[in-house]
Amino acid sequence: MFARVASSVVRQVPRFGTRAYSDAPMAFTFASQNQVFYNSVSVRQIDVPSFSGSFGILPAHVPSLAVLKPGVMTVFESDGTAKKFFVSSGIVTINEDSSVQILAEEAAGVEDLDVTAARDVLSKAQSAVNAAATEEAKAEALIAVEVAEELVKAAESA
Repeated sequence: MFARVASSVVRQVPRFGTRAYSDAPMAFTFASQNQVFYNSVSVRQIDVPSFSGSFGILPAHVPSLAVLKPGVMTVFESDGTAKKFFVSSGIVTINEDSSVQILAEEAAGVEDLDVTAARDVLSKAQSAVNAAATEEAKAEALIAVEVAEELVKAAESA
């Protein structure tokens, strides 16, 4: 009985807001403080690390705002190639017109990362945690450790 009632209700509900994935253009802008990586370039997909979980962005994605966490972001370009970038933090804005802007505090191509230098940054950050005299200094050092750990992972994956 419930199944018949539910199916009749479902049929009467208009299909507003349904989304379909497509090869529609998605204008993408990605920059850090010292470099613009993409400026309104059409891409297929962007995978980003965020504090609410990593997620993929496709054309017609629901408008959103998210905070980047340290990690690797992947951009799938129109020709199908994938480019990977390390991002330390920043924000992602997804607009109704399918445009996406990512502003990163720091960013670099994964292929440009030096594993030895990344490990050195991690070591220094860990030392700063041990040397921290105040809770504030310790919290800042722990954030630096988190970023450095992700930097090392990204550098090792290149």
